[in-house]
Amino acid sequence: MGHECLWGPDGSAGSPDPCPRPALGPRSRSFRRPPHLTATPPDDALTHDGIAPARSGSVLFIACGALAREILALIELNGWDHVDLVCLPAILHNTPDAIPDAVEAAVRKHSHAYDDIRVVYADCGTGGRLEDRCMELGVAMVPGPHCYSFFEGNAAFAAHEEMTAFYLTDFLARQFDAFVWEPLGLDRHPALRDTYFGHYETLIYLAQTDDPALDAKAQSCADRLGLAYERRYTGYGDLATELHSWA
Repeated sequence: MGHECLWGPDGSAGSPDPCPRPALGPRSRSFRRPPHLTATPPDDALTHDGIAPARSGSVLFIACGALAREILALIELNGWDHVDLVCLPAILHNTPDAIPDAVEAAVRKHSHAYDDIRVVYADCGTGGRLEDRCMELGVAMVPGPHCYSFFEGNAAFAAHEEMTAFYLTDFLARQFDAFVWEPLGLDRHPALRDTYFGHYETLIYLAQTDDPALDAKAQSCADRLGLAYERRYTGYGDLATELHSWA
């Protein structure tokens, strides 16, 4: 399964004025590490590695490492000092058949230490197997086919019916080489680009934050793939709503 990426509150005070409704994400600032959480690893660590949890909360979110920054920001914005976070390696998305077993292992590993465990994954290419596994384990998961959908909002995403779009999030814009370019061998065989992406027309960057540097990065990814470029600001979308209902 690889290593886990594990975080949790260290026991110090969080927000003195918890927000009664889910914060949808900052439009004009980049992610700041919540002050009551341990240091946030860099994105390559979220992809492959991890650190141990503080184990001070009563609720555990088991999530994909690609969602770590957004979840940590929501913990800060809403004052969820009772919530700990465990992130599995984001690179599991390149082998989605491994996700259900990895999630089950994490649930069983931590079930003795928490009153409530929730899984912050959508289906993520598992063909319904993750939902079946979560039902067997008695844990809830995030509705939707994938993170692109719940960031934009599942209803809005489905209404687009964009069959020729290739999507990036903030995390995937930062980790484009690790998740797309290198695994597909485009760093070694650039001529394969049209084989993989010839049926796509547009790269759509679903932005969780307003960050000009990430916008430029996503535009560069579109150029490298030979695709038109579109940016949509989504904030945290249905992810914020779902986590607020759990917390």
